[in-house]
Amino acid sequence: MNVQQSDGNLASDPNIQLQKALIEEYLREQGYSIEKLKDLPAEIAKQLMVEASKHASLKLEEIEARAHFVKTLHDSNPT
Repeated sequence: MNVQQSDGNLASDPNIQLQKALIEEYLREQGYSIEKLKDLPAEIAKQLMVEASKHASLKLEEIEARAHFVKTLHDSNPT
């Protein structure tokens, strides 16, 4: 996937934007950035991205579960 195609996908899918932000957040918490990954040995950069992706996936699942819960509350509470 080229950069232009990636940017187009980012603009059209809010989940991708959120996932990217969560990955960047994880890397910052670990003292890195996406830009700094290129300066690391490939294996370390890959491991950090695996961990960051897992972190982002778990956070997205948590957000989706909360949204579902709130929707359930609103649907079950007639106004």
